[in-house]
Amino acid sequence: MKRRKLASVGVLAAVVVAAASLAGGTTGATGATQANVLTVWLQVDAQSGWPDVVAAANRQFESQHPGWTVDVQYQTWGDHLGKFDATLAAGNPPDVIEMGNTEMTKYMAAGAFTDLTSQKASFPNSSRWLGGLMASGMYNGRLFGVPYYAGSRVVTYRTDLFAKAGIKKLPATLAEFTAAAKKLAAKNKSRGFSPVYIAGTDWYFAMSFVYDRGGAIARYKQGKWVGALDSSFATAGLNAYKQFFAVASRASKTTDETRPNPYDVYAQGRAAAIVGPAWFSCCVGAKYKNVTKQFVMPGVKAGRPMPGFLGGSDLAVPIRSDAKPQASDWIKAFTSTTSQRQLQAKGNIPNATNLLGNSVNERAAQRSWFVPTAKHWVDVENGNILRTMLARILTGKATAPQAASWASDNISFTLNRP
Repeated sequence: MKRRKLASVGVLAAVVVAAASLAGGTTGATGATQANVLTVWLQVDAQSGWPDVVAAANRQFESQHPGWTVDVQYQTWGDHLGKFDATLAAGNPPDVIEMGNTEMTKYMAAGAFTDLTSQKASFPNSSRWLGGLMASGMYNGRLFGVPYYAGSRVVTYRTDLFAKAGIKKLPATLAEFTAAAKKLAAKNKSRGFSPVYIAGTDWYFAMSFVYDRGGAIARYKQGKWVGALDSSFATAGLNAYKQFFAVASRASKTTDETRPNPYDVYAQGRAAAIVGPAWFSCCVGAKYKNVTKQFVMPGVKAGRPMPGFLGGSDLAVPIRSDAKPQASDWIKAFTSTTSQRQLQAKGNIPNATNLLGNSVNERAAQRSWFVPTAKHWVDVENGNILRTMLARILTGKATAPQAASWASDNISFTLNRP
């Protein structure tokens, strides 16, 4: 997941309103719409990783729109939001912009993007978009972002330790993974060693247990958000998380997933497995590189992966674009089945379940979830509501139903603030 510092909704909304009051027209060098020029902002990942896919989409668009050209301007994750805010203030945004999926909500809430709901069926594979990625482009039941590509979470593990523990096949269910963790613990009794290192308040992982049982953090009903962690499905997931943590992890019950990073624990030889983004494999340490592999985090039912929090990117059309129909057509070309297959061949996860292959990352993306796309979600995160709930459950200060009821009440109150 890409973490970004965003402007407040109030400030951003004012910027959008100011931009909307300006007249349309041609622009200068900041990268906005010009006559018959479609300006597209993509991240440098595309420039270095799949420029041929971008070029093919441009050719398709230009053949369908004689007299138009595409100007792709590559941005960096560190400063693209500041630059985008500046174009909104000046009234000259790009026509298409790539956004990290966790960046979408505040801009949708501020009215910065075009409502694409009526066009949804016209986007390729839209009926099969990855659930967690599509959710990041939805706001109040409306579509504002088109899924581009995704990143999944998997189990990274040491094959040598699994073999020494007598684990002959990879676990296909949560129950089998729990049994494997017990075997790993029996074979590795050094103090502080975790069969599966999990930070106690890693809510990205814990909420996967909730969604696996059919629960949710919150649901949007009749125009407002309702905290849902106190449902029987959600509390069953929270209890399952507590049970798995008790068997598998020796981490503090109140620590978060960055202090320390799971891959650092793994690289120090203090874990047989870790759970997190697939790129964790980059940082397992030279000593364990050759004995490291990955598998899909199993869910409660055999053959069905546990839903994971997806990272990734969406494509949006700024509300002040003077070329909205053309912008939508370019997105359709860039997210076509052909384009997605080309992205897939380069190691990316495509945006729809019907396009997924059999790689570990793609199998992990079959089931996914995303946080509530409410403008005050960041306040839930900053208020540590989920982390506090998990710490209370794991330390025994509250039962799962008690802690979940407290969390649901606070989530409902926070998300529905004006």
